[in-house]
Amino acid sequence: MIQKIEFNIPELDSMKKTPKSLNYIGNLKLLSKQKISIIGTRRPSSYTKMQTARLASELGRRGICIVSGAAMGVDAISHKNAKSHNTIAVMANGLDIRYPNVNKSIIEGIETHGLVLSEYEAGIKAAPWSFVVRNEIVVALGDILIVAEADLKSGSMRSVEFALKMKKEIVVLPHRLNESLGTQYLLKNNLAKAVYDIEEFCSSFGDMDSLKSDDFLEYCKTNPTYEEAISLYSDKVFEYELSGKIELVNGVIKIV
Repeated sequence: MIQKIEFNIPELDSMKKTPKSLNYIGNLKLLSKQKISIIGTRRPSSYTKMQTARLASELGRRGICIVSGAAMGVDAISHKNAKSHNTIAVMANGLDIRYPNVNKSIIEGIETHGLVLSEYEAGIKAAPWSFVVRNEIVVALGDILIVAEADLKSGSMRSVEFALKMKKEIVVLPHRLNESLGTQYLLKNNLAKAVYDIEEFCSSFGDMDSLKSDDFLEYCKTNPTYEEAISLYSDKVFEYELSGKIELVNGVIKIV
């Protein structure tokens, strides 16, 4: 169900124009977690896909909530690998519309277990101007901004402009010459830092308690359906069911 946020989100005060109100579906507790924004091209290289997945997964394991824009490419990879219960998707349209349709299942998963936000009322379709506003919210919510891959003239680089004005730390993946010219520009001009060791980079966030916690049992606290749990943790559902840690009640997983 679409609801209104009735309180101030401090992170959004860094925006040029703070949204008058936000609509949401999901778990508002994610707003209080440490958050990192990940953005990038809709058509990432194989290298970018792999490294973005690693980044989102490792940060998620450390209890960091990943924020992105639910678009194809880097956004979708970030949401998926952070796991639906540990990610915030900011939409450029009303929350009654799941756009883009290719990411419908990812968005539905975030609605159920994570948090979906939008400045726009139901029925409002995405437009060039609404993507710009969406991007500014994505940047504002994160403690830092990670740009996985970007062309010089792209929406991601427009988001970088927001990050610079907000004085956010910007981090990029290193790329080969003549690839991802946007992030290459940022490195060349000392506007960003590069991640050369993902494990080392991620270890500076979160805490060891998050790593020691059982990510699957944390997910089960959201009472997912059996099908949803299988799609994300197929290797653990049977193991935990056999060991008596979880049980299936009317198609929904419960912690014993």
